[in-house]
Amino acid sequence: MLVKTYGGCVHGVNATTITIEVNIDNGVAFFLVGLPDNAVKESHQRIEAALKNIGHKIPGKKITINMAPADIRKEGSAYDLAIATGILAADGKINSENISQYIIMGELSLDGSLQPIRGALPIAIQAKKEKFKGFILPRYNAMEAAIVNGLDVYGVDNITEVIGFFNGNVSLEPVSVDTRKEFYSRLNEYEFDFSEVKGQENIKRSLEIAAAGGHNVILIGPPGAGKTMLAKRLPSILPPLNLSEALETTKIHSVAGKMAKNSSLISVRPFRSPHHTISDVALVGGGSNPQPGEISMAHNGVLFLDELPEFKRSVLEVLRQPLEDRMVTISRSKYSVEYPASFMLVASMNPCPCGYYNHPEKDCVCAAGVVQKYLNKISGPLLDRIDIHVEVTPVPFKELSSIHESEKSETIRERVVKARQVQERRYNNMENIYCNAQITTKLLRTVCKIDDTGQTLLKTAMDRLSLSARAYDRILKVARTIADLDSSEDIKTDHLAEAIHYRSLDRENWAG
Repeated sequence: MLVKTYGGCVHGVNATTITIEVNIDNGVAFFLVGLPDNAVKESHQRIEAALKNIGHKIPGKKITINMAPADIRKEGSAYDLAIATGILAADGKINSENISQYIIMGELSLDGSLQPIRGALPIAIQAKKEKFKGFILPRYNAMEAAIVNGLDVYGVDNITEVIGFFNGNVSLEPVSVDTRKEFYSRLNEYEFDFSEVKGQENIKRSLEIAAAGGHNVILIGPPGAGKTMLAKRLPSILPPLNLSEALETTKIHSVAGKMAKNSSLISVRPFRSPHHTISDVALVGGGSNPQPGEISMAHNGVLFLDELPEFKRSVLEVLRQPLEDRMVTISRSKYSVEYPASFMLVASMNPCPCGYYNHPEKDCVCAAGVVQKYLNKISGPLLDRIDIHVEVTPVPFKELSSIHESEKSETIRERVVKARQVQERRYNNMENIYCNAQITTKLLRTVCKIDDTGQTLLKTAMDRLSLSARAYDRILKVARTIADLDSSEDIKTDHLAEAIHYRSLDRENWAG
């Protein structure tokens, strides 16, 4: 008897439906074909033990299982449940009348219980597109898949429930999630708030500008000055995710298997902070079975690189292309995978190996030339993609001990959102440009016009501070954002002056 069940294969952040054809005939053999990897091939042993432990058994006949389309490699253990269900249906133990209306996914334990799977959300989206009635999967992933409206999602704990469901002995309740309610209920849930930060008003201002224009930023200062603390609070002032961005972000985390139990929609912007020992593959994604890297996990959020010079040079250099294209393409001999990677880069570093160069109270003990050598670990092309350089100084005791509460993130965010709305209107008819940080060189001359006084100020600054040529465009972009925050149509001299202040590392004499 031939029975067809259906599962899903994740490719990038999208899914393809897989047809699992199970045929039972005379003889004694077990064949599993259709380009399965070792984890799929090992399903035979898991299924055999699981069925035996729940009172069933694999029939002692010739079983042929084909996973179509046969030219797509099937990877992982998530096909166990669909294969086991197909075998029982082909053997007449399960009523196969409605089985083709459902996507069935889940990894089997030897006792028949189900383990979580990856990519539940993209598989559910594809199932709805192909007009499947429902999706049966482990209860762990049910909330995640139930985001997709118009698809009956059934979370189950073991294969016994699936058998009973198709035989009409067990009644399963579809999991229901009000996507919009779930989204809006958690929209402002942030662990950290700028009101907890004492002093550092100039750094808060620079991060507000970075958030308003989508600019990458680097914080330079001695140990304990508050660089990491400030960076962790940046997501709380970024504009809230819209529903489309939330779904896109959730898909990436679903594919990477990073969704928590019973979690549905990611409603807040992600903040990723990888350790400096990370490899280039772990950062951008890849591997023999390509998976999203940290930069894709930070999509629509913040990627924070603490102690930037401690990262391997090769790791930092692979960031250059994603920072420009906001997309990562991982190519293999037979296929390529694309992962979105639109993130804000926030980096921090000490000014020198000892950490106290330019410190107001402590002396730097580094030898001559060591400071410049330390800074040279970060390449010019990477620095070229960082718009704002900010020097962070230690907070005086008077400010640390103050009981005065600082401005809340919510208040700062209102100004940021207002500035982003101005940019949204400005770039409404332009493809792939949503904020000032994404302005092209050609567009810069139109959007960032300055008067003669501004030109004179900028020329004087570049001559006196020995600013490099690459600083020119960055200063104009940041000045445009400052003007937007100020609700100004034109870029004024005070906007330019503040933007010039945020180019510390471009000064030729900065490191002595």
